[in-house]
Amino acid sequence: MDFLTLPKRTNGERQYGLTSIIDLGISIGELGNILRDYHSLIDIAKIGIGSAYVTPNLKEKIQLYKEYGIKTYCGGTLFEKAYSQNKVDEYLTCIDSLGVQWVEVSNGTFPISLEDRCEMILKIKRNFHVLAEVGSKDSEEDMSLLDWKNEINQLFAVGSAYVITEGRDSGTSGIYQKNGNVRENLISELVNDLDVNRIIFEAPTPKQQMYFINEIGANVNLGNVKIHDVLQLESQRRGLRSETFYLEEAGCKLPL
Repeated sequence: MDFLTLPKRTNGERQYGLTSIIDLGISIGELGNILRDYHSLIDIAKIGIGSAYVTPNLKEKIQLYKEYGIKTYCGGTLFEKAYSQNKVDEYLTCIDSLGVQWVEVSNGTFPISLEDRCEMILKIKRNFHVLAEVGSKDSEEDMSLLDWKNEINQLFAVGSAYVITEGRDSGTSGIYQKNGNVRENLISELVNDLDVNRIIFEAPTPKQQMYFINEIGANVNLGNVKIHDVLQLESQRRGLRSETFYLEEAGCKLPL
């Protein structure tokens, strides 16, 4: 179908307007069926939490994503586990052998100072693309706005291609309150002062996704999207859901 006026979307090998899914154990067979139909709607796949370490046929799964032009990386929890045991070099050697070209550097569970994360990024970016994450998985921890901005700016400065704002796969920490509501004042300030095209907002629920689409635009970068929700999300981005029905009337808030 091609007869409606809808919000314009980036396409092809997108630099922004990204949909990043979380893979928490979908089987190879089901994944192949989904990607055959919906690969054009997915840009990045995260092998969630530390599950890559125990995923059967991991190399085959990564190759399948690659065949459809989808970038893959392992959840930051696996990086943090390796860091906590002084085995980051072994971790990097392993994922390189699997054909993974992206690395998430985070401190959502294990405390790693901003200085140490920056040093790690400077090292890792020589051979990989880096995604850095800001925010804690502890819903009781409340970073100040100044700390959010400072961390994001410094992580960009040392070479992170994108910065991910923590939200967990449950959408209950980081940029969210414990009840799942968006910390709207925080997002408003981040959007005003930072390069939003290089920020990936973790938004695992349709309600959270709709918030970011309505506030930032159809081409906002969204992460931790469930793989079975990618068509629904694309419909939301194109104003084809009640909550985003009039999106095109607001114009494209992010340039093409």
